[in-house]
Amino acid sequence: MEKRDFGETRPREGEKAGIYVHVPFCAKKCPYCDFYSIVGSAFIKDFVRAVQMEMAMTPSPGLFFDTLYFGGGTPSLIEPGDIGAIIEAARKKYDFPALAEITLEANPGTVTEERLRHYRIAGVNRINIGTQSFSSRNLTFLGRIHSPGQGKNAIRFARKAGFDNLGLDLIYGLPGQDESMWLEDLTQAVGLEPEHISCYMLTFEPGTPMDLNRRKGDFTPCPDDRMAGLFETTVDFLSAGGYFHYETSNFAKTGVSGKNPGNRNRYQSRHNRKYWSGVSYLGFGPSAHSFLPPVRYWNIKSVTQYLNCINRGHTPVAEKETLTREQQMMEAVYLGLRTADGIDIGKFEQKFKADFYTMFQEPLSELVDQGLLVFSGENVRLLPRGMTLLDAIAGRIFEYLVF
Repeated sequence: MEKRDFGETRPREGEKAGIYVHVPFCAKKCPYCDFYSIVGSAFIKDFVRAVQMEMAMTPSPGLFFDTLYFGGGTPSLIEPGDIGAIIEAARKKYDFPALAEITLEANPGTVTEERLRHYRIAGVNRINIGTQSFSSRNLTFLGRIHSPGQGKNAIRFARKAGFDNLGLDLIYGLPGQDESMWLEDLTQAVGLEPEHISCYMLTFEPGTPMDLNRRKGDFTPCPDDRMAGLFETTVDFLSAGGYFHYETSNFAKTGVSGKNPGNRNRYQSRHNRKYWSGVSYLGFGPSAHSFLPPVRYWNIKSVTQYLNCINRGHTPVAEKETLTREQQMMEAVYLGLRTADGIDIGKFEQKFKADFYTMFQEPLSELVDQGLLVFSGENVRLLPRGMTLLDAIAGRIFEYLVF
């Protein structure tokens, strides 16, 4: 069987890597989603077997793993026993401790208390539920297959099944949504006491059915100024409710409301933090990405082609790229500014052998004067208002990169 060649990449000392499994199956395709998936379950059993085979042919050059994340698509369409088989394959192949964080994304319309209990038995210890909204109107617009009641029940089922690390996703910035409507969703979410809440702005990805409807004028998108206001409302409300805003879209429960941060790290997504800090990860399944700095790989974006490759004993990698020093700098700046910690200036300078202040002094001074950015110890980070302008701010800083 052909083994995947990762070239001359080397992990950073003490780095803990992650494993991502992309489950490309959905009961129904949401009109706003541009992640790769297909509707139906005909290939699920073949997919489960293929992922295990892909792991068998994929080395881990000196890596220690402490997270495994099942994303999609709708991972909760996969039977718990099959999820357990993939977990076991990862444990056999890789340096993967018993206390690793193992997350499964779940659609409320696909789970029962019994099914969630079996996921727990299979080894999943963190569940992320795609609630999106507690409003029937919003769920209809988003094309979701579940009702508000099913969304709440899924969270209750997860608690009864033994999950004590539970996250839920919400989407805001829908057409016609105002602050009071959004606060209703946030209030219901906090009332269910999840350990983690992700709040995503509705975006219109090119080529999706929702973007096509927008272009046809079927609805009027939420104005940018209102979207920014909803973001600031989110930060204020969840911070007051005991959640730490540790990344642009993500909030982790601290157990302490107000300004006292409590335990900020306990319920943050250990896996997702790897993406924002440039840590190595391996991806399995159709369209999944792998990153072993400075090399990035991605798999074929087709279930059938993926399966054919695996069955022939070939790796399913579609393409790979080696990031230049400048590209790595851009990612370090952009991803660092997404987080509450911001950019660690010392680590940046050590990695790139560049003087951060000299390189970016002019744009940083402007951003500080505008109340968008602040220096905090050895870090530079965005203030909440700055986070609403992340893309524009990052673009301004990029102008001063030395190529």
